[in-house]
Amino acid sequence: FLSTLFPLLRINFSAGLCYTKGKYESQPVSAGFWEVGMENTKRVVVALGHSALGYTTTQQWDAVHYTAKYLADLMDAGCQLTITHSNGPQVSMIHKAMTELHRIYIDYSPAPMCVCSAMSQGYAGYDIQNALKAELLSRGNTTPVSTILTQVSVDPYDEAFYAPSKKIGRYMSKEDAENETKKGNYVVEEEGKGYLRVVATPKPLDILELDSIRLLADHGQAVICCGGGGIPVIVQDEALQGASAVIEKDDIAGKLASDLKSDVLLILTSVPNVFLNFGAPNQEAISSMKVEDAKKYIADGQFGASDMLPKIQAAITYLKANPAGRVLITTAENATAALEGKAGTLITA
Repeated sequence: FLSTLFPLLRINFSAGLCYTKGKYESQPVSAGFWEVGMENTKRVVVALGHSALGYTTTQQWDAVHYTAKYLADLMDAGCQLTITHSNGPQVSMIHKAMTELHRIYIDYSPAPMCVCSAMSQGYAGYDIQNALKAELLSRGNTTPVSTILTQVSVDPYDEAFYAPSKKIGRYMSKEDAENETKKGNYVVEEEGKGYLRVVATPKPLDILELDSIRLLADHGQAVICCGGGGIPVIVQDEALQGASAVIEKDDIAGKLASDLKSDVLLILTSVPNVFLNFGAPNQEAISSMKVEDAKKYIADGQFGASDMLPKIQAAITYLKANPAGRVLITTAENATAALEGKAGTLITA
């Protein structure tokens, strides 16, 4: 039996994160960390956008069950999936609820942004995990699906902390806005609507649960992680201090795919392709491009700052770390066809 089993196993001395001398450093994972029958499996990091989750609790439930069918198709096609997702509407809803609870019932303290991010990871992760597992079981596929609550370290001196710009929460009165300012929070006014709190969007440094993510992925499991960009934390000696910030999910998608050395970074969004002159009469779909083309289009201002640009930047980050990889940008409906080279936009080094 052992002579049959051992050729199917191989030790993977993958790099992990080890906390030493006040920071997390890459260290080899010890022997006994096995890869089982993964040689012919395509490793794909999937980034789900707002359209895959919806904007309310009921919309999310319906949306994830719809998206799960296309994720299961990818797994049926021989892909191991590591899935990350947006959480903008979800974390904003949670932040609003916790703030309102404190306003009505003073004994309940408002939740800091890091806790709201954690709540949204669990909430969205559960729905995705539940829907995908049910879809797989309906097809006779028993692949485990797991959600990992993921912390991501950020630099406390990141320039984003000095100019917060991510709008969250409910519209506030001038009085409420002044109270937020007194607490040290940032607010902006939208004419005719009120005031909104804004938080920083720092760049991710290290995915602190990377070893756990890699372990499950190396065993062929579907892993949901880094939801909403991950829970931002600042490393302070031996402590991890939650940060009042949000990490952009496209930034973490590029980082996650780079760290896992995935074969493909698949970014699922609301449009079937990346376009030139998007929304104009001369709009043109891009079927494929190189990184140098992408950089030229960025310089020409072709990509929207809050929608397509972060996705292209994530692609560049990933391909710089993994030049042999592929980035695909398309809709969930076209995901399998994109992997087959029949749909979407392909970006290569």
